[in-house]
Parts: sequence; structure tokens; C-alpha cells
Amino acid sequence: MTDLSVHLESIHVYPVKSCAGVALDRGPVVETGIDLDRSWMVVDATGRFVSQRELPRMALVRITLKSDEMILRAPGMLAVHVALDRVEERTEVEVWNDRVAAFDMGALCAQWFSDFLGTKLRLVRFDPDVRRLSPARWTGALEAENAFQDAFPLLVASTASLAEINSRLGRAGHEPVTLARFRPNLVLGGLDAHGEDQLDEIVFASDEGPVRIKLVKPCTRCSIPDVDPASGDAGHAVGDALAQYRADPRMDGALTFGMNAVIVEGVGRTLAVGVRGDASYAFA
Repeated sequence: MTDLSVHLESIHVYPVKSCAGVALDRGPVVETGIDLDRSWMVVDATGRFVSQRELPRMALVRITLKSDEMILRAPGMLAVHVALDRVEERTEVEVWNDRVAAFDMGALCAQWFSDFLGTKLRLVRFDPDVRRLSPARWTGALEAENAFQDAFPLLVASTASLAEINSRLGRAGHEPVTLARFRPNLVLGGLDAHGEDQLDEIVFASDEGPVRIKLVKPCTRCSIPDVDPASGDAGHAVGDALAQYRADPRMDGALTFGMNAVIVEGVGRTLAVGVRGDASYAFA
């Protein structure tokens, strides 16, 4: 039974893991989430991924998606154009505890990221033949595929949750922040603050049929929400605000914001901003 109606306020992808996001009017749903989300990743000389945790200036890498290319821009750098259908040599890379096949994107991209971030790096693309699955502890019998996401194909947050943390930041004398700090894929309207925590499934309408997602795990937060996406500077105000009220007993007291989600139905269909969704509550 449907418990409430929500609507999709915005859709976001982050084509290069830990670089700036791209807002979409329409998001094609693929096995690994929204098409092109975390399809590329920056790795160090050992092949291990790097992120804003250690290189906060990654937030300054802006991305424009065209029909056949991705354009990367950063302060002081010439733009670099990356064809969406181009890869170079096969390689193997590490993302968290997974070692997976990937494709190197070549010397130009490697030099561009190395020059901007000041350390030897390379850009790689996820191999679509790889099946990298979310932890079964959270997904049960459903096999949820990922590209270079941390562990789940989708992250869901709400405008009300952002308003709540901004209210707390304001009371502490800090400027408001945007949802870019929290890097969601799907942003919901129609909920109370952190109402996404209590949801089980959402069924969105699309022109091709329903898109059904299941919210499976609270998203634990590291230092990335404290990186200002406009400057690349790291602080602590957001983490301090979360610590006041978001220690989550479901995650052994870790700070959480938003919910990780998986796709139950709808691969090959397209989500659009403004579409309504029928949501059901989870019951303990």
C-alpha cells in the first residue's frame, strides 16, 4: 500500500568519481544507476582511486556532458575533451576493497589531472563487462550492480533534509550549503526532514513504464561534505552540524545523511525531473 507521494526535484550524475556533478533534466536508468554516473575514476600510480578525502581540489573539476563527449574544466587549465566512446589500454584498478578491470584513458587525461592536482594520476573508465555488486548484507537476494560508486548505484536525499542542516548551520553562524556537498543522484520533494530514512520503496512513473527503487542503507558520511565545492577548501562546519543530531544507531553511531538505494525495476527507462513517485514506508 502506498503511504505517501513524493516528487523528483532534481537528478544528478558525477561522471568522474569525486569531481563535480552534472544536473540532468532526464536520467536514463542503467544497471549501475543513472547512465554515466561514476563511469570514470582518477587513480594514483598504484591504480587505487583517489577522492576529495585526500585531494579536495577534485571538487573544482567541472564537467559538461555533450552527446558524444565529456568536457573537463578546472581553474587555470585548458579544457580537455574526452570522447564518450573512446578508451585506450586495458588496466586493473582498486576502488575500496574491489579490484576491477578498467580502461586507461591515455596520456593527455593523465597529464591533465596530474598537473591540476599536483601528483601523478591517471583517468580510467569502468569496464561495462564487470559485474561489481553491492553488499548482499543490504540488498538481500537482489544483485545490485555498481560502476565506480562507493557501494550502491543510487543515493537519495531530500530538499527538507538540506533545509534542516542549513537551519542548524545558520544557528551556529555558518553560511548555508547546497546539496552538491552530499552528492545525491535523486533529490526528493514532499518529505519531512530526513523522511527518506523511513522509506522502503519508491515507484516513479516514466514514459516507458515504472521505475522502482528500494532504499536499503543509510549513507554514512566522511569528510567530503565539508569540502566547499566552489573553492575546494576543506572545513568542519557540516560535520560538526551532523554530529549534533545525525549519529545513526542503525550504523553503530556513524553520521548519516541520505539513503543508498538499488534498482528493482526500470532499467532501460528514463527518469525526468518533476515526476511523481509513490513511496512506501519501511517497517522494522
